[in-house]
Amino acid sequence: MPKAYLYLIIAIVTEVIGTSALKASDDFSKLIPSILVVLGYGVSFRMLSLVVREIPVGVSYAIWSGAGILLVSLVGMVLYKQIPDLAAWAGFGLIIAGIVVLNLFSKMNAH
Repeated sequence: MPKAYLYLIIAIVTEVIGTSALKASDDFSKLIPSILVVLGYGVSFRMLSLVVREIPVGVSYAIWSGAGILLVSLVGMVLYKQIPDLAAWAGFGLIIAGIVVLNLFSKMNAH
């Protein structure tokens, strides 16, 4: 696996940690979740800055944000019992389709 994709995975996972900790931080009034937010976003943006050296910024951001949306939604389901409705599931499917199209069919992703 090319390094850029490893960095992208790390960027996605740490963004999900940061975003998921936002709710637990209770408006930044709880120390540990607040630290997770800052560290999660800090590491995520650092890794994303490395990714865009190799992968076009539009493709990088689409994958990072799309995968982040999907994973944060899964965390919301598990930790906060926020169950998506049919429209949300349809939206998730469109996000996945968009990521697949960008990676498999777009010439923008060619190195």
